[in-house]
Amino acid sequence: MCAALVSFLLMAIAGRELSAELGPAQIVAFRNMICLAVLAPILARLGWKHARSTKPGRHLLRNAIHFAAQFGWFYAIARIPIAEVFAIEFTTPIWTALLAALFLGERLTMARVTAIALGFAGVLVILRPGLAIRDPAALAARGAAFGYACSYIFTKDLVASDRPVTILLWMNAVQLPLALAASASVWVTPSPALWPWVAVTGIVGLSSHYCLSRALQYGEATAVTPIDFLRLPLAAGAG
Repeated sequence: MCAALVSFLLMAIAGRELSAELGPAQIVAFRNMICLAVLAPILARLGWKHARSTKPGRHLLRNAIHFAAQFGWFYAIARIPIAEVFAIEFTTPIWTALLAALFLGERLTMARVTAIALGFAGVLVILRPGLAIRDPAALAARGAAFGYACSYIFTKDLVASDRPVTILLWMNAVQLPLALAASASVWVTPSPALWPWVAVTGIVGLSSHYCLSRALQYGEATAVTPIDFLRLPLAAGAG
């Protein structure tokens, strides 16, 4: 999970740089293309049988929700400070805990409730409730936070039957046509200076979700996601 949060931080920095020329959907499209290019030789070595899933419908629903969340996240990253986006996004563990208790039957222990409450208190300090909360970018970040929580719940369900590499393949294969369709009318070619950031977005897009899937394999969602609160001080420093 720590490796995942470092990857998410690098993705935010790359997304901020790319937003100077590219829209959110095009950033997602480039990320999907690079991830698929990296996954292809891995699956060729492991065997394409790992591309099959017994739950294709859940993959489709998970990735439709995740695409919308990614769009909102990159939109917010381009318009408000990175630390503020992450602060809003840290409502995700709260939504995740509630959804996990409701749909996965996980227990909300006192230690987990305390970790979530303290993390949320920190979020309120950063955001100063009411400050620019009606800003479209802030609203997009809030919607992304709920979307990510839904994605975590689907991932926790899917890791019981599918390998992380299978989840990654489905994620990028489903989201790429969505991203291309959404960005077709505004597609631009990035300037040479931005291509390294395009590569970073693709690489950390792969590592973040691989590490997240592994983390959810090893631990319950309500235990794993509060670690993500460490991303806020890291984001403030990076910003």
